[in-house]
Amino acid sequence: MTRAFIFPGQGSQYTGMGKALADAFEPARLVFEEVNDALGQNLSAIMWEEGQEDALRMTENTQPALMAHSLAIVKILEANGQSIADLASHVAGHSLGEYSALCAAGTFSLSDTAKLLKLRGQAMQRAVPVGEGAMAAILGLEMDAVKQACTAGEEEGVVVPANDNGGGQVVISGSKPAVEKAAEVAKELGARRAVMLPVSAPFHCPLMKPAADEMEEALSSVTLTSPSVPVIANVIAAPTSDVDQIRGLLVEQVCGSVRWRESVGSMADLGIDTLVEVGAGKVLSGMTRRIDKSLSGHNIQDPEQLDAFLNTL
Repeated sequence: MTRAFIFPGQGSQYTGMGKALADAFEPARLVFEEVNDALGQNLSAIMWEEGQEDALRMTENTQPALMAHSLAIVKILEANGQSIADLASHVAGHSLGEYSALCAAGTFSLSDTAKLLKLRGQAMQRAVPVGEGAMAAILGLEMDAVKQACTAGEEEGVVVPANDNGGGQVVISGSKPAVEKAAEVAKELGARRAVMLPVSAPFHCPLMKPAADEMEEALSSVTLTSPSVPVIANVIAAPTSDVDQIRGLLVEQVCGSVRWRESVGSMADLGIDTLVEVGAGKVLSGMTRRIDKSLSGHNIQDPEQLDAFLNTL
């Protein structure tokens, strides 16, 4: 068995995520405390308390919250004597999950990762005024046809494929009129559905250039260490361990497409046969099944799933 650890992105969050881990394991509790201290806010209260759903959905909170949940699990495994390098040959993450993957592999400290993701969320929200951008999920259409729809949509503004999630699901992103036009054309080209997404900004498109500039400045002042295992980077769908390349790819990632379908294919080509989704939800596991049914997987998001995973070792 050859494993990769994969880390979820925005959309996987839910109220209460990580609380059972913090209650049961001191290493997890310490992760949430360190993230709270790094950000100067009680992020764990936003994650765990009823009535905080709107605050949790704010991208500046969602991004570090998802990372904290994932890293709580990693720290429990490490306290159990199992390092990432012992358990996996590679790591990968979907969008913000790439930061979680890099933190898990030791490239960033936990505090730096929390601060970078807080800034990333704020910068992405600042880049485009609310209501001017949009994203849509195109279902049942291959990438070439989605690109054709985006070309038609460009008559109205910026629109590009943002996430290639596999299994006939591609998310497009850009200015609202252009995304709406591309979504209509996608349906004319045979898409089963074209669904406008309830997002606050058009992520992973050229309109995010101001956010990319902010992240470039922030990343230039943060210490990076070579990861203990290679990371499959979103924008190249290939492994890297070079810290200078990683820094540059994280800047590119803000405007670039998340090539998840190709990333899963790269992992299979590397001989990986098991993907372990570490953190909230099971979105990536569902994508993996649609992309390559030969890959097996586990989810780890609560104490029971953690015990189940440890029993497989």
